[in-house]
Amino acid sequence: MSDAANPGTPTAGPETTGHEWDGIAEYNNPLPRWWLYGLYATIVWAFGYWIAYPAWPLVSGYTGGLLGYSQRATVLHEVAAVRRERDARGQAQLASASVGEIRADPALLRLALATGKAAFGDNCAACHGTSATGRTGYPNLQDDEWLWGGSPEAIERTIRYGARSGHGEAHVGDMPAFGRDGVLTRGEIEAVASYVLSLSGKPGVAGAKLDTGAEIFAGNCAACHGASAKGNPEMGAPNLSDAVWLYGSAPEQVVATVTNGRKGVMPAWEGRLDAATIKALAVYVHSLGGGR
Repeated sequence: MSDAANPGTPTAGPETTGHEWDGIAEYNNPLPRWWLYGLYATIVWAFGYWIAYPAWPLVSGYTGGLLGYSQRATVLHEVAAVRRERDARGQAQLASASVGEIRADPALLRLALATGKAAFGDNCAACHGTSATGRTGYPNLQDDEWLWGGSPEAIERTIRYGARSGHGEAHVGDMPAFGRDGVLTRGEIEAVASYVLSLSGKPGVAGAKLDTGAEIFAGNCAACHGASAKGNPEMGAPNLSDAVWLYGSAPEQVVATVTNGRKGVMPAWEGRLDAATIKALAVYVHSLGGGR
């Protein structure tokens, strides 16, 4: 810095911007070169990144970048690598073995239980719960009551084809809407609901006659649920004499079931899950404690 009256003559003080607050002057010092070079480098890097990688959103997508990088493709590649690793550890054996053979082989059983537990959390817990205890309309998989059978093979079939799923091999069996279709009157429905509830020691609809309900049950319900109301896994008809009620055991809930019927759907997982995963799921669900 030089004196304005005598150019070339250095002044004693540093150059300022001319701004001063309460006697404090703002110096006009240049930025450090290393800082400026770093700033310029980041600017160049940003432009290079915009060109090389996906960076700018568009109306229906985003710019692809010259390198063609895709995070989705990277994830799919990693998933494929994990699957190959799983195959190397015995997934191929799971796919080729029967459920019975898997349960008889300790090494395969351990693998099936680990695979099944992970698959259950990813695909089944949303309906049956993370602990597989179910909720209204979704069966508890830890008890010993099974609509379509509780053997490992029966469980595998249910997982593979589902129930009322639209698959050609799916379980099919509907609970008729006795009230909505005009088969039974309101009084008859209350009577049969009270009779069914009495089989498991539960109170029924006030004023309903149990002997009338027993007659109605024999004429309309026993064909599916059996004369003793023990159920029929071949038809998906539940046992009505125990304490397990899929849609609730309150009198109004049972009346609603008889009136409107029930047509719960279990999806078919064939085509969504591979054979090894379906078998592993069957073994895992059976191991929860309620399989027969």
